[in-house]
Amino acid sequence: MDGPTPTASDKSPREGAQSSSTTATSPFSSSSWLNRIPTLSDDPTHPAQIALRTYALALSLSLGPSLVPFVAALLFPSSKGRAQANGSALKRVLRRELGHDGFAFAITLSVAGGAALRKYLWPFLLKNQQQEQLYRVEDESAEDWAQWQDKKVRAPGLLDDSNAGLISKTILKGIFDRLRSGLLGLTLGQQTFLSNVISSTAGILLIQAGRERTRQMQAARRAAASAAPRAVNLTSPTLDLTLLLLVRAVDSIVQTFILQKPVPARSGSRNGRNAEHTAEPKLVHDRLAEEKVRRENKMRQLWTSQVDAFVFWACSARIMWCFFYEPQRLPRSYVKWINTLANLDGRIVTVLQHVRAGTWSYLTGSTLHGRLLQGSAQDLGLPPAWGDPSALPAYGGAVANEVWKNLGVKNRRGVGGIPCEILHQEVGSSLGLTGSCTVNASLRVLKGFAEALAIYLPVHFLPVLLTRPQTLARPHRLLETLMGALRSATFLSSFIGLYWYTVCLTRTLVLARLFPFISHDFWDGPFGCVMAGCLMCGSSIWIENGRRRGEMALYVLPRAVRACLPHASVNSGNRAVRFAERLVFILSFSALLTAAAHRPDSLRGLSRWTLAFVTNGPNAGFWKRRRRDPSVPPTPSLPPTPFPPLSDADTRLPNDNEVRGHTPKLSN
Repeated sequence: MDGPTPTASDKSPREGAQSSSTTATSPFSSSSWLNRIPTLSDDPTHPAQIALRTYALALSLSLGPSLVPFVAALLFPSSKGRAQANGSALKRVLRRELGHDGFAFAITLSVAGGAALRKYLWPFLLKNQQQEQLYRVEDESAEDWAQWQDKKVRAPGLLDDSNAGLISKTILKGIFDRLRSGLLGLTLGQQTFLSNVISSTAGILLIQAGRERTRQMQAARRAAASAAPRAVNLTSPTLDLTLLLLVRAVDSIVQTFILQKPVPARSGSRNGRNAEHTAEPKLVHDRLAEEKVRRENKMRQLWTSQVDAFVFWACSARIMWCFFYEPQRLPRSYVKWINTLANLDGRIVTVLQHVRAGTWSYLTGSTLHGRLLQGSAQDLGLPPAWGDPSALPAYGGAVANEVWKNLGVKNRRGVGGIPCEILHQEVGSSLGLTGSCTVNASLRVLKGFAEALAIYLPVHFLPVLLTRPQTLARPHRLLETLMGALRSATFLSSFIGLYWYTVCLTRTLVLARLFPFISHDFWDGPFGCVMAGCLMCGSSIWIENGRRRGEMALYVLPRAVRACLPHASVNSGNRAVRFAERLVFILSFSALLTAAAHRPDSLRGLSRWTLAFVTNGPNAGFWKRRRRDPSVPPTPSLPPTPFPPLSDADTRLPNDNEVRGHTPKLSN
């Protein structure tokens, strides 16, 4: 006789699990392997999302400029750099930027690595601590446990080889427990900062390793080509990036102390019933508190803009002075950019450096460098004697007039020094006014305005096109953006014009005429016309919009800091200097990432824009405000209508008789 047929409930759990797994995950099922593929989280603050945005942005900043010569070689086959833009060079560029020690990967590791540690490390430590507490005996206090451990370690006969592993394990466990307790005792801001410190350390090591490998490969290629060896430059390739992060981090810390954190105030009613039915709703109270903080911060920002303008002025003076006398203190690309805007003959800069060194003088002449300006005069179609220091008058007055009469110079009566025609170069030559200082400054301002407008039009319009393009359809918004670009171009062109006209006022038009007994070795020296021009050109920052002064100050401040560093130490390649730079990079980058997570209001300009996109995505509050049309006011949130307080009779339920008669009473 057959027994009862076993049902699903009579099967063992293992058999049931096997049968269910066999039917659910068939190897021929189309969705079995698709379900195992991890999907990207929709949370914009997820480390994977942060890594994708950071890598895309960093790669565009590093690889984009490196590909410009190759694109130019394709578009213009007859260009000079076509021979260097070949396939092997492109392969080296891609290997440098796309490798594990490239800029994009290192920055991504620094940013996304800190976010991953913050998201997973501290929850893991907390879970580990909770599990350990569950395993402890409830009636055994922590003090008794520690005393028992101490007796166990100090007991005689336990220090043999058999218990050495147990003792080491106990010591390590104690160290781990203390470290875990210390980490869990940190605040959220401290946890974020420590996570970013760990990831930034790995990032700076990767960047410097990649740059060092690139430098060695370049030296090997020059040696293989039997090229002349260049002067060894041991300046850290990440120095400019480190100084940039340092300046931004210090500015964030300063802004944290200047600005008040916009925390709305709570209503201060003492009675709970009165708090619910107060005449001034809590929402209105919070709005008033936010408006008060906003007005106070706006007033402080007005004062901050004046400080920013002063910082820009001081930094510009230092940078321009180093451009003429110590260009090795500045980045090469920055020196090249200044020289392009200044439109100045390099031989004049060399002469100014020799005047400072005393090897080119109006009093003693120059046997080694006397032909520098003579060649410049010949190129301009002028007599070579106009550039000979031994033939030029060192002082003003009647003696200078006789010399100018013999040389044929007509517009320098009463003053000595180099004729203005050589300094002005070909500016105004089409008008026949190369000797006019006013025409020279005016034409340079016009040319600088056109070049600056080509720079600032994209600077002002691209952010609008990326965040709120619909506003450009409104004429007043379009005009406002255009006026901002014109104002910025006026600032930069005035920077150029102020420098040139101040130089001419010092050495030709005013000061040299008032003091003809002072030698032009002083007027054309480092503390004469050059210093006067350096001190005056930065004052054009007051033309710029107050909100942009801070960004301009943060742009020039890293260069000025580098210009103030001892050049011998920076170029020494010393390990102590390299370690100090790494420490500054780690702390600065960690401070910026921490501020982006906890105090984004302390960031300004480019750092706020970039970190808001990287850490929170394009849907962050900052980006939403940028995309919002400022001409359309937001929908107001009205507070609820306050009702009068109810009496006890109003809350009484009707009895049965009142319900039957349909006559509910509201009071006794």
